[in-house]
Amino acid sequence: MSEPKTPSVRVLLIDDSEIVRRGVKDVLSTSTAPSIQVVGEAGTVAEGVAACTRLKPQVVLLDIRLPDGNGFDACRRILEKAPDTRVVILTAHSNDNLVYDAVTAGAHGYLMKEIDAPGLIQAVHDVAAGRSILDPEATSRVLRLLRGGTTGEHGPDLSVLSAQERRVLALVAEGLTNKQAGSQLGLSENTVKNYLVSVFEKLQVKRRAQAAAIYVQQTGTEK
Repeated sequence: MSEPKTPSVRVLLIDDSEIVRRGVKDVLSTSTAPSIQVVGEAGTVAEGVAACTRLKPQVVLLDIRLPDGNGFDACRRILEKAPDTRVVILTAHSNDNLVYDAVTAGAHGYLMKEIDAPGLIQAVHDVAAGRSILDPEATSRVLRLLRGGTTGEHGPDLSVLSAQERRVLALVAEGLTNKQAGSQLGLSENTVKNYLVSVFEKLQVKRRAQAAAIYVQQTGTEK
């Protein structure tokens, strides 16, 4: 008896370049086990938000510079309408402010368009599985901004967290999903989620990547 087929990862591409969209689509089409299905494409913020609402992709690959706005605004609007969607910035531009803006907008990843095909496919699979993806250079940029005082002297501090909340956050900062963190701590996936809700409130953030960045910055566990 054959094993049941693994569902495809549903992806939406938002980029104003048709050539770029075509190239990314061709790369993703080579993925197997699971396959990656590009369910839609868009070239503007408005088209992208509408397509995301209509098509309900698991992962959105989103450029920063679009004709009617920027990818950060699109990211916020997408996550407001579809909070379970995973958004990855895929761009040719990288500087400290752009990477930080992506994290604070709620993006689950930041990748450069120079990434190779296997790397892009793996990133889509990882993000779909619940992990956050930042390339090493992007991680360093975010940490430099945080160390430069972005959180402020009176900003979020890990001391406000309980011991269990810190343990949960530590595993999230390592890239584990709620289910994986729960397995290590002997907790249910829902209990881990509840701990994270409390962590987000105490640290005054809305996304896993933001909380993880604060943890790494304050504990000095940068890899």
